[in-house]
Amino acid sequence: MRRKPLILAGALALMSLPVLGAKSYDITLSSPAKAGALQLPAGEYSVKLEGANAVFTNEEGEKLSAPVKVVTENKKFRYTAVETTRTNGTDQVTGIELGGSATLLKFGD
Repeated sequence: MRRKPLILAGALALMSLPVLGAKSYDITLSSPAKAGALQLPAGEYSVKLEGANAVFTNEEGEKLSAPVKVVTENKKFRYTAVETTRTNGTDQVTGIELGGSATLLKFGD
């Protein structure tokens, strides 16, 4: 009878691993840009997907969050890349390809 609670605890611990092991990706913005409604100053960021949000952590450790649409492509991206467009003189992040995965984060859709 003691094995069932131990097995249940082990299964619950394994289920939490993907959440604990969420990977972050490094990006650099050479100029200020908007990601959705979020204004990001130029600089280096670590980006992590948390649910339906992209969480940007700057060099000072400040966390900024923006909603994203998560798209799974048919192929893995070799590198992490930021897709931008320029609208009315402002750089707009339209997507971030997460290197080593088939995940594309889309902003503003």
